[in-house]
Amino acid sequence: MNSMYTRVSVVGLGYIGLPTAVVLASQGVEVVGVDVNENAVSMINGGKAHIVEPDLDARVKAVVSSGKLRATSTPEKAQAFILAVPTPFKDGGVPDLSYIESAARSIAPQLEKGNLVILESTSPVGTTEKLAGWLSDARPDLSFPGLSDNIPDVNICYCPERVLPGYVLKELVENDRIIGGLTADCSVRAGALYKIFVKGQLLMSDSRTAEMAKLTENAYRDVNIAFANELSIICDKIDVNVWELIRLANRHPRVNILQPGPGVGGHCIAVDPWFIVHSAPEEAKLIACARAVNDGKPAAVVEKVKKAAEKLKNPVIACLGLAYKADIDDLRESPAVGIVELLVKDGTGELMVVEPHVKDLPERLSGLPGVKHSGMESAIKKADIVLLLVDHSVFRKIPYDSLRDKVVIDTRGIFN
Repeated sequence: MNSMYTRVSVVGLGYIGLPTAVVLASQGVEVVGVDVNENAVSMINGGKAHIVEPDLDARVKAVVSSGKLRATSTPEKAQAFILAVPTPFKDGGVPDLSYIESAARSIAPQLEKGNLVILESTSPVGTTEKLAGWLSDARPDLSFPGLSDNIPDVNICYCPERVLPGYVLKELVENDRIIGGLTADCSVRAGALYKIFVKGQLLMSDSRTAEMAKLTENAYRDVNIAFANELSIICDKIDVNVWELIRLANRHPRVNILQPGPGVGGHCIAVDPWFIVHSAPEEAKLIACARAVNDGKPAAVVEKVKKAAEKLKNPVIACLGLAYKADIDDLRESPAVGIVELLVKDGTGELMVVEPHVKDLPERLSGLPGVKHSGMESAIKKADIVLLLVDHSVFRKIPYDSLRDKVVIDTRGIFN
């Protein structure tokens, strides 16, 4: 392998960190994965993935067996460190950067002159500069970019992931990558690392622009989804089939309306726009409005179910899907989970929840009265109301005859 990087540490072995570690290890790089989750560390070292992603399990087994990937809970020395840790937000849309700070302070004792530190976590503008500050505080013996006039001992860069769950291993390699260094030389050094496995273009920029680019991509999608979700609410009120409406409107050569849903979930689109709003609350009016529309969609779905349930005695409701999107097990920020929770709190009826991609109900639903994790066929057979929340492939195969005598509330449009 002809590269200056032969040993890389990936800190955070979740939905982005583990696949990144795998693709690097697949190219012959020695990768040390770091995670505070001891179960994840144990599973990876046993050659198994602790998350669901197509082909990931087999790829983990291969690189662990070859000795190129090893997981640990304690950071070790490396030539480059990639931080892929969570960046949730607190109440009021305030970004929580504590995971990044913790990761920075955990690797600081291992840093050496010539090292590269890359932040991949979705972050508010200016976070990479804060990262440099945290590292400098912990290692005053080293110089960092932007904090002195000296040539930095450690290079720091922001390189956001931009992959789609279900296609992560493919898109990590094929998608273009934004490389945002704190200096131009930082970008060059980070580019050399990504050239090991990225076939897409490496787009050089600065850290603040790269941070804003990631947020902008997801805010753009959030605004467009909000338009579709608002249309669906309007169409319910005026008795118009929103799915037919969108199909017809999209025949216009310059119109491409997205499909509505029960809300917006996941670790990106439901979170990232708030980072922009927090940075510029007076200016980000449209972005904030879109967030309000999408965050309000689950309540609209619940009201629709409640109206149907009021006409029935002791209604049984089959809730199809809990993941935030089709054919994955990821429940983060899932509107479907919130909808089920609201239906329970309102005492709407007996709920039979079908989620074929998870073994157990999430903690916030398990143990709630009137909620049962069920198989698809038994849930539909017993149900008076079938509430489709996620367009999993298995749900698309449901025979129409099995729904004939049911009240069907389809938030994804697969039965229309």
